[in-house]
Amino acid sequence: MSRRPVVVAGIRTPFARSGTFLRDATAVQMARHAVRELLYRTGLDGREVDEVIVGQVIPSVLAPNVAREVSLLPQFPRTIPAYTLNRACASGAQAITNAHDQILFGHADVVLAGGAESLSDVPILHSRKMSQTLVAASKAKSLGERLALFAKLRLRDLAPVSPAIAEPSTGESMGQSAEKMAKENGITRDAQDRYALTSHQRAAAATASGALSAEIAPWFGGKNMDEVATGDNGIRADTSYEKLAELKPVFDRKYGSVTAGNSSPLTDGAAAVLLMEEAKARALGYEPLVTIRSYAVSAVDPGWQLLMGPMYAVPKALDRAGIGWNEIGLWEIHEAFAAQVLSNVQAWASKSWAERMGRSAPLGEVDWGRANVHGGSIAIGHPFGATGARLVTTLANEMKRQEVQFGLISICAQGGQGFAMVLERIR
Repeated sequence: MSRRPVVVAGIRTPFARSGTFLRDATAVQMARHAVRELLYRTGLDGREVDEVIVGQVIPSVLAPNVAREVSLLPQFPRTIPAYTLNRACASGAQAITNAHDQILFGHADVVLAGGAESLSDVPILHSRKMSQTLVAASKAKSLGERLALFAKLRLRDLAPVSPAIAEPSTGESMGQSAEKMAKENGITRDAQDRYALTSHQRAAAATASGALSAEIAPWFGGKNMDEVATGDNGIRADTSYEKLAELKPVFDRKYGSVTAGNSSPLTDGAAAVLLMEEAKARALGYEPLVTIRSYAVSAVDPGWQLLMGPMYAVPKALDRAGIGWNEIGLWEIHEAFAAQVLSNVQAWASKSWAERMGRSAPLGEVDWGRANVHGGSIAIGHPFGATGARLVTTLANEMKRQEVQFGLISICAQGGQGFAMVLERIR
């Protein structure tokens, strides 16, 4: 096809540990903030936008379609269609590939895509019995009928139900899955803590140099809107190996190795990416950053090693891109847990894992001088729906800085899913 979708720009809010400076913001407010700033920085006329696509994992029952609320910003005509999707931690990246496909097939020329998540604002539910009683009470014809219904409730029925960050099919939490992967793959506590330390050190350096800060739309909060956040508050510039080593395991307190320090924190934040058809972008005066050379998704049995999906997705994306492992100039690997990253990296370099994947040889070793050069989710944070868009933005900008032709994104996701995307720099 002659049409080529391109990434023009990306922006995000600061990423904040849940319960901190973004605790009073909704996912809609954060997504709107990122999109407003993206429009401002690019000077894009909102009337040029054909569609808005947003990823979110834990939606609000009050505003379940974040994308539509974004498309109703005053900068846009109210006729822009929009939808919200969920591919767990890969949701933001999936929104971007959906936008890519809409442009590729001529259904749109300009699409805003990204993701948002507020883990400070998760829905708290009633028990099933309490919900049924409230519905029945709303239909009751007298006070006596209502009182009779409520009299049947027991104390246990009043207990609130909050969403668990766990696998519905197995009941196993993400952290428990990471712990199991560490044990089965021989990933040591030392390796996990050293990896986490590197993530913090690199993120701190990238913040100080402005590489990460340039991608952030400052957030104004507080009662008088005078509290300004310009960076991610999960980055620990002063942490050390010794401090990380002191932390106790969380998911297996006796024999475990996964701690709060070598895991990504619960995080609030939003990110937005502007995609256009290349000819349209150039006609509007924009310089494209990258195009999406390929992408791939995969899935493994959630009862096995839940976060090993990228092991299968990455080679599939490389095959579809028609390029080899050594042609990748930069990597962005989502860091849900250090154990998860190191397990997948070990598998890509392993002959036995290659055989398991039905491949004749291992993919290769990851060059850490070219991977996660600005740190990753362990330090920066992980708002589930937004991380994929952050990875695309950071990688596209770094590919331009280093004049790298190909970059690769790898994301693990709930349900045993893996996501991979190959970006190619526009020359």
